Amino acid sequence: MRLAITYAILALIATAANIGAQDLVIRGYSGAYDVLLSVAAGTGIGLVVKYVLDKRYIFRFQARHARHDASTFALYALMGLFTTVIFWGFEFAFDRFFETKEMRYVGGVLGLAIGYVSKYRLDKRYVFRMEDA
Repeated sequence: MRLAITYAILALIATAANIGAQDLVIRGYSGAYDVLLSVAAGTGIGLVVKYVLDKRYIFRFQARHARHDASTFALYALMGLFTTVIFWGFEFAFDRFFETKEMRYVGGVLGLAIGYVSKYRLDKRYVFRMEDA
């Protein structure tokens, strides 16, 4: 139960980083593809924040060297592609249906929450396996 609570708190931190980055992009740029650029920026920021938090506080992972850390991050990002489809699907659907920035963010938060549940299972099984720790 403690792990689930910790994971939820860290997911909230990563979600805040993601949505915050999106909002900064939207505030600074309102041209062609502004929503797509903001979602991409938020995804990148959220990915890095979540990786750092997960490897330290959830999986207690310590890379043997920089190359090992880079390859672990690459695998982490690859697993994130599956969950990003969920996240983007919700965010873009809410944007299309409600046509407001606030509801787009609500869709993003919902998509991230659903995606993070799946992401934990993928990361535990494929990324941060016990023999890698």
